[in-house]
Amino acid sequence: MEESTGSAEPPVTTTTTTVTAEAEGLAERFLQLEQEHSALLRELPPFGAPVSHVYSPLDYAWEPHRDFVRRYCRGPKRVLFLGMNPGPFGMAQTGVPFGETRHVREWLGISGEVGKPPSEHPKRPVLGLTCKRAEVSGTRFWGLVRTLCPDPHVFFRHCFVHNHCPLLFLAPSGRNLAPSELPPAQRVQLMGLCDRALARAVGLLGVRMVVGVGRFAEQRARRALAAAGVTVRIEGFPHPSPRSARANKGWEEQARARLGELGVLELFREGGDSPGGGRDGAGQAVVIKEEVEED
Repeated sequence: MEESTGSAEPPVTTTTTTVTAEAEGLAERFLQLEQEHSALLRELPPFGAPVSHVYSPLDYAWEPHRDFVRRYCRGPKRVLFLGMNPGPFGMAQTGVPFGETRHVREWLGISGEVGKPPSEHPKRPVLGLTCKRAEVSGTRFWGLVRTLCPDPHVFFRHCFVHNHCPLLFLAPSGRNLAPSELPPAQRVQLMGLCDRALARAVGLLGVRMVVGVGRFAEQRARRALAAAGVTVRIEGFPHPSPRSARANKGWEEQARARLGELGVLELFREGGDSPGGGRDGAGQAVVIKEEVEED
């Protein structure tokens, strides 16, 4: 029988373990940033007319949102697709930007309990991941991404999707109100907080290119990042909202063409690199906007 030498080999720390810990750490820091932002928004005075209801999905739909971030925000993001704020049948239901329920459940694989906002508009009930009504913007956006990149993990390897403002605003009729329709003084306060949170998110994720979906988001991103002294590339992208006559006439073809112009399509392929060079290139960021819409 062979005798033991009595010396134990030291435990081996694998690269995989280290990478996993770093990925989890980034996701948790991003979630912490969002919670801090939400806490500041809760301190704002109540919104006046024409606002009758305000939904904060990062509160009542936190579980699926946290699942989304933990699954897909696990490393630096070269491109940030930034939405403006939640849609009533997208993020307001699922906690995921552009979060049309079928794509969120079946393609992204997101789960979690969704509660109710403190005050719910009778014409805009929150049904969570069981909501049957599809948000057109989300169906178009995630449908295109799924067509171009069947594996969501490949898309999220270099890209992420985020909203500038996490709040949905409703009029007494149930109509969606864009942030631009808020009372001026309150709009300035809100946008200031959201601008600063965006700059922090871009810095945390190491974003190199920001693509604003819709003119408003693109302009907001330019304003916010310039004020914060963050130098990144910012581009525009056609919004998929059914409110847009242009989007209702071949949005997918327009969007594909624009992604090609920006060099982003390369990121949707296995082994694809970032537009404009490698990791040591000049920082760039992409922001895409989700406008409130009346489906």
